[in-house]
Amino acid sequence: MDNIKQFLSEVEWQQFVIDWGLKLIVAIAIFVIGRWIARAITNTLKKFLNGRDFDETLVSFLGNLVYAVLLTAVIIAALDSLGVPVTSLVAVLGAAGLAIGLALKDSLGNFASGVMLVMFRPFSKGDFVEAGGVSGKVEEVRIFNTILITPDNKKIVIPNGMIGNDTITNFTAMDKRRVDMVFGVGYDDDLKTTRKVLEKICADHPLVLDDPETKIFVKNLGDSSVDFAVRPWCKTDDYWTVWGDLLETGKVELEAAGLSIPYPQTDVHLHQAGQEQAG
Repeated sequence: MDNIKQFLSEVEWQQFVIDWGLKLIVAIAIFVIGRWIARAITNTLKKFLNGRDFDETLVSFLGNLVYAVLLTAVIIAALDSLGVPVTSLVAVLGAAGLAIGLALKDSLGNFASGVMLVMFRPFSKGDFVEAGGVSGKVEEVRIFNTILITPDNKKIVIPNGMIGNDTITNFTAMDKRRVDMVFGVGYDDDLKTTRKVLEKICADHPLVLDDPETKIFVKNLGDSSVDFAVRPWCKTDDYWTVWGDLLETGKVELEAAGLSIPYPQTDVHLHQAGQEQAG
């Protein structure tokens, strides 16, 4: 009798292992195949949006969001195949979601800001912006953060909430930019000659635009110099080239014209007083 009970218990145990083993294999298969399908759907969506000339930032954001939703559905389906009461689990997760949401309110705020950034698109991938207190080229807008690449090739990850609650300066949104420069000359120098030299270096530069017109005027009478504001226009991509060229050429041409470029200095005068000797 004991042998029969032992045999039945062994059969039940083997059947239990086989049943759960099959369920586990099915769950793993659902997860693997489902994740592959989720990636395929996401890639298809990205290709479709790219073919319709959608902004790369929007395509990347929507792709990440769709993949996260599909992967969540796959995980729920895999748990359901294991016999986990998914309905009860979803109810429990929903109840816990409120507490989690309160604990992760900053993350939810970053998510909401990410949605707003994608919807209103104050910048696109490749734009050079100043946002969240830092500057760099936009690499990607993710669900919770935005990635910028600095001019010296550093990667900066900024929470979307910081960007959404701060002023955003997009330096490359417009196709033209004004180059604001200041050249100072001495008070003894001829101002008309100075103006002609500055007008010439701007007119001769091939990247300076004729429209809008370059503006040159006396901006300030400083402590040691008369300051001229020089404001030519150029294409946005040529900004730093024009700025560097005009700065160098301006110094060379002003000095060649006999004009001085004063700089702060201190003159020390020594006076020797005579000494009277007592008789």
